[in-house]
Amino acid sequence: MASNGNKRSGLLTAGGILSIIGGAFEVIGGVIMVVLPMGIRILLRLALLPLHPGGWLERIIPVIPFWLIIVGVPLIVLGIIAIVGGISALRRKNFGLSLAGAICALPTKILGVLAIIFVSLSKKEFEAGK
Repeated sequence: MASNGNKRSGLLTAGGILSIIGGAFEVIGGVIMVVLPMGIRILLRLALLPLHPGGWLERIIPVIPFWLIIVGVPLIVLGIIAIVGGISALRRKNFGLSLAGAICALPTKILGVLAIIFVSLSKKEFEAGK
């Protein structure tokens, strides 16, 4: 791919942007996965508890998927790493962090795969900046 005068090919910029977008999707999805079950539990307690003081409500509330919280928190962490790695790629600072960010964007499927390819093909741009 042709490069302009300051040895920037555009692949690294594209990889960084894809990593940031993928990380943003992961953070948004993770927050939804964490907040939704907790919000449903709170709403059920507030809405149904005054009407039905029996013990049946305590058996219904654990049915709400607690595993969403368990999956959501690591997804948020992966998204934050992907965003930081994407910013590192745009600044051309640290190849390892940029590649780690692209790898952490993998749960977004095609965005993560393209980010890994673009960042790994642009390794020479990090070496040229030193």
